[in-house]
Amino acid sequence: MDHSARVYDDITQMFPDEENPSPIVRLNRLVPEGSQLWAKLEWMNPFGSVKDRAAWAMVRDLERRGELGPRRPGRGIVEPTSGNTGLSLTAIAGMRGYPMLAVVPSKVPEEKKVLLQVLGAKVEVVPDALCPLPGSEDGTIGLAKTHAKASADRWVMPNQYANQQNVEAHLRTTGPEIWRQTQGKVTHVFTSLGTCGTVTGLSKFLKAKNPEVKVIAVQPSPGHDVPGIRNVSELDVSQLYDPKLVDEILEIDFELAYTVAAELARHEGLRAGPSSGLIFEGARRTARKTPVACGVMIFCDDVFKYASNMLKHVPGLVAEP
Repeated sequence: MDHSARVYDDITQMFPDEENPSPIVRLNRLVPEGSQLWAKLEWMNPFGSVKDRAAWAMVRDLERRGELGPRRPGRGIVEPTSGNTGLSLTAIAGMRGYPMLAVVPSKVPEEKKVLLQVLGAKVEVVPDALCPLPGSEDGTIGLAKTHAKASADRWVMPNQYANQQNVEAHLRTTGPEIWRQTQGKVTHVFTSLGTCGTVTGLSKFLKAKNPEVKVIAVQPSPGHDVPGIRNVSELDVSQLYDPKLVDEILEIDFELAYTVAAELARHEGLRAGPSSGLIFEGARRTARKTPVACGVMIFCDDVFKYASNMLKHVPGLVAEP
């Protein structure tokens, strides 16, 4: 492995850490005067999202504990997912020789369902009627748990909503990366809420370094269809959320997730996905009120997996110009 020459023996050596961080890029055209906002481009991770971090940590932990590997031959992974964690887990499972069953809500974009299959997952789709919140995994969590309990010899469920490795991954990697990349000057971190591993791990690390760092969560308005993120009212499924670690929650009209993502692509050259659009809008509104000296935004993934959603929400887009 040679990070300087970008030479690796296998793809796992490309997972991000303090020595091999995902890049941060300063935004220039869309940021209010007097502020600095930096996007941390998590789509640069090997399997395309921030969830690579938690997925790798959870699989390695299951292997260390003997829940996966030679002591459990034939056993695979089952996980409820809105797509990104499932994609990361499926890619890792394939490399390690494990079967993968991804349980997804039907409102997940078609692109993600296809990509899961391309990577080798068996995909079970839960009808919307069984998911009480639009685009949520609530119904899928129950089904995945049923598989893991009824067929424990075949499946183990990492459970990203309760697994402390989800938090630890960000304590070990994302937090230290940001601290080093900003030379300790970070003043604000903007992220979304989903499983809450990212916000919890980041806040614990950065506030230990500097209690004055502001951790701001940006949430979509109720009734949203932005995959992978949640409104606080939807967080009952997460055992990782600690409101004491979040300084402020900003609610943004979910339609802006899509239109602002397009704005980022057109004016900053960033192929940001809708959750990143939402996060940027929250950061921009904060900067309009009070200058942000060094704000870092977690851009979770890119727009390519959401083309069908962008068609629905961004005026003027057509599939066949």
